[in-house]
Order: sequence, then structure tokens, then C-alpha cells
Amino acid sequence: MMKTRQLIVASIATVLMAVPAVASPGHAPGEGHSHADDTAYGKPGDPKKPARVVQVVFREDDGRMLFLPDRLKFKKGEQIRFQLRNNGAVDHEFVVGTVEENLKHMKDMEKNPDMEHDDPNAKRLKPKATGEILWQFTKVGTFDFSCLIPGHRQAGMFGTIVVE
Repeated sequence: MMKTRQLIVASIATVLMAVPAVASPGHAPGEGHSHADDTAYGKPGDPKKPARVVQVVFREDDGRMLFLPDRLKFKKGEQIRFQLRNNGAVDHEFVVGTVEENLKHMKDMEKNPDMEHDDPNAKRLKPKATGEILWQFTKVGTFDFSCLIPGHRQAGMFGTIVVE
């Protein structure tokens, strides 16, 4: 009986240790978007606190893919409610990060083009759909927002966030 109990406990422990590896579909452990409370570019917002609303539209125009606006400026500590609208004819996504992180993740997306994002700092939207991201910028710096679907960033779908 004692051996059976030890085997069950060991089996449960093994399963629990494996959960983080599968909890983030589409990402290998340690890859993808950072979901820690605080990143180089901020942290998920607190829905109980006020936020500045910023609308960002996704669209295509004459072979280019665009965010409107493509340059945003915030104050350190400011919480932003990004209201996202895909006015385009294809899926697009909005991923907030550092340029380095987004470029690295773009390469991962080339290997897994169907990877979808619905993370604190990222949202994928179908044509004519809307979504929202609540984010607090806790550090001064210049950051990036991009559509990391293969070919979209290269077609012009990126922007800059300056936090002062």
C-alpha cells in the first residue's frame, strides 16, 4: 500500500511539473511573450485602476500593412487601454514588446504561422473584429508594437512606443 501511495504521489508531481510546459500553447518553455508581472516594457494593467484609452486600427493599403497610429507616446507609470480594431481583410495581431523580443518572436512565428496570441501584451484579431489590451508602462524607453504574422511586419505593420 505504501509503495502504491508513493507511486501516485510521484506521478502527480510529474504531471504538475509538466503543466508550465503546456500552459502556453504555441510557445516552447521559456520562449514567446513574457508574462511575468514586470517586463522591460511594463506589466499587465490593473482593471480596477483608471486607464487612458488609445485606439489603434489595423489595415492594409496598396500592398502595405499598417497600424494607425504607428507612433505613441506615454508617461512612465501610465496605464493604457488599447482599443484594437482590425479594419483589414486578413487576420492581424498587436504585440507590445521590445524590438529585440518582437524580432525574435517573428522568427518563431515563421516556423509556426498559425500560432495565435491572446496574451496580456498581445492580441490576434480576425477581419472586422475588435479587442483590447490593458497595459501599464513602468519603465522609460523606446518600445515596439508589431504584427508578427509572417510577412506582416515586413510589409510595414509595426510601430513605436516612447515612454518618458
